[in-house]
Amino acid sequence: MTGGQFFTIVLVAFAILTIMRGVRIVPQGEEWVVERLGKYFGTFLPGLNFMIPYLDRVSSRVITKDIMLDVPQQEVITKDNALLIVNAIAFVKVTNPVKAVYGIVNFADGIRNLIMTALRSIVGEMELDVALSSRDKIKARLRESIAEEVMDWGLTVKSVEIQDIKPSASMQKAMEMQAASERERKAMVTKAEGEKQSMILQADARLESAKRDAEAQVTLATASSEAIKKVAESIGDRDGPMAYLLGEKYIKMLEKMSGTTNGKFVIIPADIQDAVRGLLSKAK
Repeated sequence: MTGGQFFTIVLVAFAILTIMRGVRIVPQGEEWVVERLGKYFGTFLPGLNFMIPYLDRVSSRVITKDIMLDVPQQEVITKDNALLIVNAIAFVKVTNPVKAVYGIVNFADGIRNLIMTALRSIVGEMELDVALSSRDKIKARLRESIAEEVMDWGLTVKSVEIQDIKPSASMQKAMEMQAASERERKAMVTKAEGEKQSMILQADARLESAKRDAEAQVTLATASSEAIKKVAESIGDRDGPMAYLLGEKYIKMLEKMSGTTNGKFVIIPADIQDAVRGLLSKAK
């Protein structure tokens, strides 16, 4: 091979390499930032693009699809000095590749730090119970607080989701103890209330029983009085009704005695009327 042929081959190879370096095919979902002699020159959109080799270079390949950024877990202190463990996830989109490349060194780290700082500020203004039950509120305030700042970086925050928000291990233990104490207190209150209602019902029952006993005694006394009047009217004797009633009670008492398990013999006087009169004479 002569020197001229070698030079021709080198020249052709150099031309092919130059053409290859000047042709760029950008895939869908990306935009390339191009610099000429170290200065921003233009942005290559998806498809076929051309550049001047050796003068132009692709400085950054920016993804224009939605980017998912995981925010590291961190400890946050609430307004009532409770310690929470919080982590989140952000969905962002690059809307201006030039600002995303030249506005900040690393926009992913910048967004993570913004979200972590905003989370500490937002949750720090809430009490424990409110923070645990206000995920949607925290998410809305978080997105609102960082939306304007990331616009200067050519970014749009589409959503910020709170992955997890929970008390620390020590706080969980304290909350479990508090919940157990509350359950025990409610059980004691329920038991005391039940005993109170039981005592009230028992007192009402005793009162009702006493009323009925009194009514029964009044009824019996009235009946006895009527019986004495009727017996007196029938026999026309003042002592006769009393003897009749005492005799009736005496017989009932003897029947009761004969019905007991210890009562084997019952002696009945031959003349009950004389016995009753004897009682009346003693009463006089």
